[in-house]
Amino acid sequence: MLLEKYKSEGLLYNAGFLNETPEAGTFAYRGDLVLVPGDVGDDKGHTKPPKEIVREAVILANDKLKMVLGGLDKISFLPSFIEKYQGDFDPDMKAILYVVNINGPAQLKVNGASFVLVPLIQGVPWNETMEELAMEKSDFKGQSPAEKLVTMYKEVEGYQTNYPTKSLDEVLAATTNAVREVHGAL
Repeated sequence: MLLEKYKSEGLLYNAGFLNETPEAGTFAYRGDLVLVPGDVGDDKGHTKPPKEIVREAVILANDKLKMVLGGLDKISFLPSFIEKYQGDFDPDMKAILYVVNINGPAQLKVNGASFVLVPLIQGVPWNETMEELAMEKSDFKGQSPAEKLVTMYKEVEGYQTNYPTKSLDEVLAATTNAVREVHGAL
């Protein structure tokens, strides 16, 4: 399956889980998705952390990517995502990406795949998507992690927004100086 291939190629990073859903051949993943891998870090071939990722990605896939949710630190990472993975986009793929440095929400199409881009300096893509779709924790009660992604996908499938439709070039040009807010131990 597609996500198993990504795993073997080192494209899944900081994986939370990768499990098959009740629908045979469909897999669910939560973790980071590598866009640009890190450089080789030592003579043993260990790599440094990736240079570009989709943070806290939530992915549902069979032999194609059906749903991708996650965060981008910079809108300039979007072309890397498209270039690297567009061959794996389901024609009806739905993507909701939370981007630190865009100046407003937007939607766009790439080879039939639908992208919704939402500004977000700080937050968790899963939680933000629940809010965007008006879902509640009770919608997932008693479900396995993989089943939760299927439930989310069913909502994303019918999701419509009135965000302005833009071209990729327009989205890439509409940036701010915002950077991700990081909190933690000093």
